[in-house]
Amino acid sequence: MKAAVMEKQREPLVVREVEEPSCAPDGAIVRVEANGVCRSDWHAWQGDWDWFGVNPPLPHVLGHEFAGVVEEVGSEVRHHSAGERVVVPFNVADGTCPECVAGHHNVCDNIGLIGFTQWGSFGRYVHVPHADVNLVDLPESVGFVEAASIGCRFMTAFHGLADQAQVRPGEWVAVHGCGGVGLSATMIATALGAGVIAVDIDDRKLDFAREIGAVETVNARETDAARAVQEITGGGAHVSVDALGIAQTCQASVGSVRKRGRHLQIGLTTSAERGVVGLPVDLIVQKEIRLIGSLGMGPVSYPYMLSMIEQGKLSPKRLVSRTIPIEEAGDVLASMGDFGTLGVVVVDRW
Repeated sequence: MKAAVMEKQREPLVVREVEEPSCAPDGAIVRVEANGVCRSDWHAWQGDWDWFGVNPPLPHVLGHEFAGVVEEVGSEVRHHSAGERVVVPFNVADGTCPECVAGHHNVCDNIGLIGFTQWGSFGRYVHVPHADVNLVDLPESVGFVEAASIGCRFMTAFHGLADQAQVRPGEWVAVHGCGGVGLSATMIATALGAGVIAVDIDDRKLDFAREIGAVETVNARETDAARAVQEITGGGAHVSVDALGIAQTCQASVGSVRKRGRHLQIGLTTSAERGVVGLPVDLIVQKEIRLIGSLGMGPVSYPYMLSMIEQGKLSPKRLVSRTIPIEEAGDVLASMGDFGTLGVVVVDRW
C-alpha cells in the first residue's frame, strides 16, 4: 500500500509502498478515505513524547485522524462488516477493563494509540483492533473529509468541554491557543451556549475564531491574556482551556479562571516542558479552581457529537482550510514547528 513513512525523526516523510496490515480475529482493516494532519503527529515526529512511552520504532507510519470504509473484518467481529463507512477514535480500547466497563474507553487500562503504538493512517489501510468496540458508524450525511476533521482535535475538544468540564449555557469560556484543538473548542463551546474568548498570538487565527463563534479575541503577544480575560468577563472565565500545552498557555489559562471555575487541560507538552509546568498553586487554592484533564474521546460519546453535526449545530467542515494529496503531508507536518497551519489540513488523495 502507499504510505508516507517516517524513516527518521525530524526528517522529511518518504512516500513509498509498504506492506499492508493483516487482520486480527477481533480486528478490522479500514481503507482510509480522508486523514487529518495533526499537531500530535508533529509531536511524535519531533520525538517529543518519549517520557511517557510514545517512541515508535522506525520506520513508522504516523496518522490517527481518519475516516474510511471497512475492507475486512476478523472472524470474531459481530457488529461490523465490509463496506461500512466508519470513523475511529485514535485511542483504541480493549472493551473489557474496569475503565471500559464504566464507559471510559478513552482511558482504557490497555489503551492503544493508532499512529503511535501501531502504524497509522498516513498509510492507505489501517488495522483497527477490537473492532466491535472501536469502530463508529459514520452517517451518510457526514462526508469523509469532515469526519477526518473530527478524528482527534475536534472529538478531544468535544469530550473535554461537554463531558469533562460540562460547559453550560451562559458561561464564559476562554480558549488559549487557536490551532486545531482551540478552534474546535471555540465552535463547540459556542454550540453549547457559552460566550467564547479566543486567545492566540496570530491575528489570522483570531479572525478565524471570530468567524466560527468567538465573541471576543485577545492577542497574547500584545497584552496580558489572563488580565484581559478577567476584565472582559468581570472576574474570570467559568472554564478556561489550555488547547496548546506550553507553559505560557497553561499558566495564562489558570490565571484566566474566576473563583470556583474550571481549568481544562487538553494540550500535551513539548520537549521544552517534558510534561511538567509550574502553576500558581496559591491562586488555585484561594480561588478554589478545579483542574480537569481530558484525553481523546471514547466511542460512547460519538453519537451525541455526530447528532449535533447532523442537526447543523456543529460544522467541523468549516475548520478544514484545505485538502491535499498524501505526498504533501510531510510538508504540512514540518510547517507545524512554527505554527504555520490554519485550521485543519486533510489528506484526501492517494
